Order: sequence, then C-alpha cells, then structure tokens
Amino acid sequence: MTNTDSDTEFLRHLARIADALEKFSPTDPVPADLPDADAYVWNHARRRMMPVNKVNRIDLRLLCGVDQQRDMLLSNTIAFVRGFAANNALLWGARGTGKSSLVKAIHGTVTSRGMDCALVEIHREDINDLPFLMSYLSQIDRRFIVYTDDLTFDQGDNSYKSLKAALDGGVEGRPDNVIFYATSNRRHLMPRQMIENERSTAINPSEGVEESVSLSDRFGLWIGFHSIDQETYFDIIEGYIAHFNINTSKVDVRREALAWSMERGARSGRVAWQFIIDLAARTETSLTGKG
Repeated sequence: MTNTDSDTEFLRHLARIADALEKFSPTDPVPADLPDADAYVWNHARRRMMPVNKVNRIDLRLLCGVDQQRDMLLSNTIAFVRGFAANNALLWGARGTGKSSLVKAIHGTVTSRGMDCALVEIHREDINDLPFLMSYLSQIDRRFIVYTDDLTFDQGDNSYKSLKAALDGGVEGRPDNVIFYATSNRRHLMPRQMIENERSTAINPSEGVEESVSLSDRFGLWIGFHSIDQETYFDIIEGYIAHFNINTSKVDVRREALAWSMERGARSGRVAWQFIIDLAARTETSLTGKG
C-alpha cells in the first residue's frame, strides 16, 4: 500500500468518525441551509427540519360539521400570516372529529391563496425541543405554524414546562413569525386524575395544580370538537363520494355507512373516511390525485 493509499484510507476513517459524532451530537441548524418547502417535520435525532414533499391532507371543503371551528381557526391563521395579532390555538375534543385534518387543511387553503406560510410538525415526544425550534425559526424571514398532534401529559411528565417556556417566550416573548397549534383529546392537556392527585398532595391545593393546569391558559384560542350526529356523518360520506366520483349505483350507502359506524361504536370524520376507503376499494375507485 502506498502512502497515498494510506492517507486516503485514513481520511475515510476520519469521515466515518465525524459522521458518528454528528449523529451523537448534531450541530445546530443554520437558517440559510433550510431547504425550501411548504411543510417540514422536526427531526430530533438529526436536529434538523426535514422537508415534506407532499402533505397528507384533504380539501377544507370536505370537512363537514365543523363550520364554526373552521371559521375560527381560518380567521386566526389569516390574521397571523398577514402580520396581525393572532393566538396560539388548542384544538381539543373527541378522537377522529377532524382536529388535525383541520389544521392541515387550513394551511393548504392559506398557501393556495398565495400566502407564504410553512407548516412545521413537531412530535409529542420531541416537545422539549420546542423552545429551541421557535428560537431557530425566529431567525428566518418567513411565517411558520408549528403544530403538534395528540398533545397530552401524564403523571410524572415534566416536559410540559418546555411547552410553557416556548409559548411564553421568556423576556423576548413569542417570535412574531411563529404561531403554535396543538390538538389534544384533553381540554387541559392532562388527565383529571393527575390534576386531582396534585391537588390532594399539595400543601396549598390551589397552588399545587396551578402550574400544570395553567398550561392550557397559554393558548388564547380554545376550539372544541364534539361527536357528530348521524346526518352530519352521512353528509361527510356523501361529500367524499361526490368529490372522488365514486359510483354507488349498486350500493346502499346509508345502510352500509350506518352499519360501519355501529361496528366501530362511533360516528366521526375518521370513521367516515375509513368507510370511504373501503367503498373505494370495492368500487375500484382511486382516491389519489383528486384531493
């Protein structure tokens, strides 16, 4: 082996060691290096915002039974993107009622109107990174909706303090170009049992739960979602059928849709969509390229 070959092999070893160290302790991202995209997912391990090529969302017009919730969040989002005052929003309520779908659909609506705003999803388990992420985004000349799905905190979980710090923003306040939307099945983001346990063990019961319960107060906009009635359930399904042009001439849609919901013990937008997937498969209808 020549000296040149030895040097080359040595450099390869150094490169592998550098890559390993990078994965162990990644460097902070540089705003100028952020790829251009409409949406991103925060990657904790790589400490990077990873671009999303295609957001998994449906058209806002297909969300039935949430007209009031839609108008509230859309108005808040448009105000934010236009540079006016807007609130962080907590979308809470029953599972499958369209909370996360609404966030993604409204982002799609805003961008389709020519307003530049990126959606950044941060997973629940990475919520401790939220203060850093917001600080990083504040350095970029663009508007961002930071979004977390199914946000809850259980007994012994202190990561909610990172969320409070991010929403309050400390001395500097929340960055003007960042807003935070979260969905949760719990109005106060933590189980009643956890709140009651803290109340019963605290020296001063009112102070014992103040720190944890006050987390939801950091959201200026609370939007509740509730179980839908049967007619709204049918409206959702019929909207999907018309949108995707599903041939139902040989299908008793209402009877089958009702049986489908009864088997699952619930009526919701999620259950309606699952029925549409089954119906599309049976009628050999494609659900891609029409959203």
